[in-house]
Order: sequence, then C-alpha cells, then structure tokens
Amino acid sequence: MTETNDRSLPLAVEQIVLRWGDLGGQWGVNRSVAQIQALLYLSEQPLTAEDIATTLGLARSNVSNSLKELLTWKLIHRVPVLGDRRDHYQAETDLWQMATKVAQGRKAREIDPMVAAINEAVAGVDAQGSGVTPEVRARLERLQGFVNTVDGWYQQMLDVPPDTLMRLIRMGSKVVGLLKFVGKRDRNG
Repeated sequence: MTETNDRSLPLAVEQIVLRWGDLGGQWGVNRSVAQIQALLYLSEQPLTAEDIATTLGLARSNVSNSLKELLTWKLIHRVPVLGDRRDHYQAETDLWQMATKVAQGRKAREIDPMVAAINEAVAGVDAQGSGVTPEVRARLERLQGFVNTVDGWYQQMLDVPPDTLMRLIRMGSKVVGLLKFVGKRDRNG
C-alpha cells in the first residue's frame, strides 16, 4: 500500500515516506521496505512493528519481513524501551553511514560476483586456449582492468573520512579541471 492511513503524520513526512517508497522501487528495493526506512529515519522516537503497520496501513507480516530486511542491511536497529517488552526500531540517522551500508550491501550482492566472474573468465581464457580471438581477449582484459580499478577505488573511498569525502564531492568540477590541467601538463612534458 502506498498511502499512509494515519493522517497525524506531518504532510512533509508523509510525502517523503511515499516518495522514498516510489524511489525504492526504482532502486530495486521493495516499496514497503523503503517506506519503513523513511518513516523510521524521520521518527524522533523508536517505533514498534505495530506502530509502523498502523501508520503506513501495511500488513503486520509485511512490516515484519521488511524490518528483517532493513536489519540485514544494518539501516535500522532494535532499541530497548523501558517498561515495554516489544521490539522497538530506530533508523540509522547518519547519512554517510546509511550510504556506506547501502553501498557495501549492493557491492557484496552485485559487484563482487561480477568481479569474480570476469576474473574467472579471463583466467579461463589463459588456461584453456579456448579459441577466443585476440580482440575478444583484449576486450575482456579491458573489462577486467576497469572493474578491478573501480573496485579498488571503492575500497579506497571507504577509508576517506566523511567530511573529507564531502569536500571532495563539493569540489566537483574543480577536481575535473585540475585533472585536465595535470593531464595537459603531463602530455606537454
């Protein structure tokens, strides 16, 4: 369900929850999972599964499955609430931590298997002498070099402190201009 049933949510919160759910679908994430993550992110207090189900008008089983997925991604965590035995959930609110956890999860599920498959294919060409043409071999090696370079860059970026990474991102076109300048200088000797 995409509409919230509890109209006590501020309109801005409701709109973000709905839009985040729509975006989640475009990113390959279940709409309910994305809506719950948005609701918890914007909630100042930890919420129970029942709170979430009521607020979003979702089936309790759907909420339970979605919470399990968000816990797996480490985008939410259980928190104890004094005097209440039910599980309460709170979202990760550090945006860099959220982005890093999503990137790590996607990398593990999508990128790592691709890197392994490409490396295995290139090794197979070497071992088999399989009749792969020199052009196809060259393309495979370029693909391997590209994905391994991007994978290495990703690993390096994990070690960059968030404030430094944000400054780098904000510099955007200035960094590109610097790289062009350095490239021209290197070519001109």
